[in-house]
Amino acid sequence: MPLDSTAKAGIVAKFARGKGDTGSPEVQIALLSERINGLGEHFGAHKSDHSSRRGLLKMVNQRRKLLDYLKIHSPERYAKILVDLSLRR
Repeated sequence: MPLDSTAKAGIVAKFARGKGDTGSPEVQIALLSERINGLGEHFGAHKSDHSSRRGLLKMVNQRRKLLDYLKIHSPERYAKILVDLSLRR
């Protein structure tokens, strides 16, 4: 499910590394996490929606790749994003 612009702006403001930052791994991970969490409600109502499930798996995979990148290049930022988003790895 797409995020509305106010929720997206709030997430970007919270995780941005600087003014106008929308592409840093932290922002991308936070946005993907919000979309992934939002799909839980959808799957409660639509258990056999396999095309959306495929999209969910793609988002989870993309988030995992971004987390792996951050873990290699900046372990302190990786640890901080895990705590901020309450992710387990």
